[in-house]
Amino acid sequence: MNFRLKDTENYFDHDADIGIIGRGDTVENCFANTARVMFSLMADIESVHPLQIITFEFEEADLELALVTWLNLLIAKSQEHSLVFGDFRLRHEGVLWKATVAGEHWRDSMERGIEVKGATLTMLSVKKVDHTWEARCIVDV
Repeated sequence: MNFRLKDTENYFDHDADIGIIGRGDTVENCFANTARVMFSLMADIESVHPLQIITFEFEEADLELALVTWLNLLIAKSQEHSLVFGDFRLRHEGVLWKATVAGEHWRDSMERGIEVKGATLTMLSVKKVDHTWEARCIVDV
């Protein structure tokens, strides 16, 4: 593993892959925080500048499948545009999810972490715990 996994509150081990956990007061904030956790595996997102903004939409009625769709679309958009994202915003109305993410092209000075290939259905969970939403899944690294 690497240094970013010291924050055990947001990660859990799973064989050769990594489990990620995001939390938030709304499902949208929870999903945005889960994306932050995932991208923190790839780079120090605190140093990522929001120089390019990407927007996209997707449809999904099931919350758990929406999480995996969201995370995999982020990976695809990151690869398509050669960007690392550090800012994640998401809202939804019914089955329609609207995303706005911001980041920048990879710089030579940016330390690269673990390559995340995709979010999986393994140990997938989206639920409200007390008054906080919590999302979990395994990402393939």
